[in-house]
Amino acid sequence: MEPADPLARVAKPRLYEQLVTLLLGYIETSQLGPGDLLPAERELAQRLGVSRATLVQALVALEVLGVIEVQHGNGAVLVYRPSIATVIKGLREHRNRLPETVEARSTIEVKLAALAAVRRTDAEMRAIDSALDVMEAEIGNGERGLSGDELFHEAVTAAAHSAVLAQLMTFIAEMVLETRMESLGQPGRPEQSLASHRKIAEAIRAKDPKAAAKAMETHIEMVSDVDLLK
Repeated sequence: MEPADPLARVAKPRLYEQLVTLLLGYIETSQLGPGDLLPAERELAQRLGVSRATLVQALVALEVLGVIEVQHGNGAVLVYRPSIATVIKGLREHRNRLPETVEARSTIEVKLAALAAVRRTDAEMRAIDSALDVMEAEIGNGERGLSGDELFHEAVTAAAHSAVLAQLMTFIAEMVLETRMESLGQPGRPEQSLASHRKIAEAIRAKDPKAAAKAMETHIEMVSDVDLLK
């Protein structure tokens, strides 16, 4: 086996990594601290010379790592000011574990949906419907539907009545939250996710485990289509 070339080309940074670096540089030079607001998305996109969709991808990446918090009506608020190297390392680790997180969700949540269709009570069906209402209201208010999305999957898990699978979901909860934030940050994704949730709910309502499993599998495939994997 030939030794690795010590002068081999380094991988070209992805665009969102370049934008993250620029944003962190702006935060540093502007001496922004926790609680300070970043400029509005439109202004940032114009100054950086990129589309708002591309900028949002970088902002979502920073939000996933806890650097900023995107507040509806206020914009991006700085939570803490890390080093550029730390953030880029965190982004790459996040991207590398995304496929395995999706794989785990496909294994666990598809089974949970099937079990929920068989075991759910009327009260648990109402909890699932209530979560859909929360997500619909959030999206109607211009938000991404994060809380409603989380409530929906929690309600399906509860309706499955499987303590072991529920524990597994708790174990991967932080990684699932990362994928949820990343997915719902894609343009048009909140509406698509809500529609996908409704199909899962209807299969559970009909007590059709095969349809529920298929709907959940399709949903996870859809939400796993995120920019950081491309």
